[in-house]
Amino acid sequence: MKALVYTDPEHMEIREVPDPVPGTGERLVTVDSAGICGSDMHAYLGHDNRRPAPLILGHEASGTLEDGRRVTLNPLVTCGTCPACTTGRDNLCPTRQILSMQPREGAFAQAVVIPERNLVTVPEGFALDKAALAEPLSVSWHSARLGLAAMHPADARRALVIGGGAIGLAAALALKAMGAEDVVIAEPNATRRAYLADRCGIDARETAQGAWPLVIDAVGYAATRQVASGLVTPGGVIVHIGLGEDTGGLDVRRMTLQEITFIGTYTYTAQDFRDCAAAMFEGRLGPLDWTETRPLSEGARAFADIRAGRVAAPKIILKPDA
Repeated sequence: MKALVYTDPEHMEIREVPDPVPGTGERLVTVDSAGICGSDMHAYLGHDNRRPAPLILGHEASGTLEDGRRVTLNPLVTCGTCPACTTGRDNLCPTRQILSMQPREGAFAQAVVIPERNLVTVPEGFALDKAALAEPLSVSWHSARLGLAAMHPADARRALVIGGGAIGLAAALALKAMGAEDVVIAEPNATRRAYLADRCGIDARETAQGAWPLVIDAVGYAATRQVASGLVTPGGVIVHIGLGEDTGGLDVRRMTLQEITFIGTYTYTAQDFRDCAAAMFEGRLGPLDWTETRPLSEGARAFADIRAGRVAAPKIILKPDA
């Protein structure tokens, strides 16, 4: 089969690779759509030692099974038996694996294998390119759920989201679906801000200002953590999704004196994934029409365009060529 392979920092190429073979309890999925994630970009730039070249990236995917069943893929593979898995916190499984990290090749290919239990059926009439958004949306769904649950009952359900990429946009959509009254995205890129406002109906502003009982950092750099810890209200909550850089930015003294809650979040539970997919299929997360679609054969150019800031849409979806 053909696959888009990460071979060196800032270099991708289409290669002919062996067809994947399902193991026990696994299914072969013919890939219809696969989204480019921020973590794919980290790998592409050579910043992720968990994803060494050569490797097939891509973990946001949808497709079909041999029997024609249409599915979206939860790429997080867990053991199912450890304390984390048996208490509904399977995203913390100590032996977790994910598509696009060894030993599991990713979905920027014509086919991929995944355990049967990681598949969610996509209803007829729901586009598979939109179904591929279940993974990034679930990341934000999980974060929004934890953030809202941690808020004090007396605080208004108001939230600032830092970063207008796919995860930030998805966080805003999830917060609104969960009843947040006022949600604003801070996004410095003017082209993206206009896109968020015109295409998604989101209140997107150039800079983060004001005081917010809930702040979601969907970027994860020292500078954005500094903004988050400065704008969160006393007794408020910071939810940290982004993995831009490891250290710096938090005003720990203020967080301590003002009893600010900091929550680091990683991926989603299997239940979060199913709940988020259901919300998508029911239309509770909007029309999901904020993607750009390109053929897999042009995947290298897509990565380069994202790197250069030439893409207004929060998400590029790659589709394997016929």
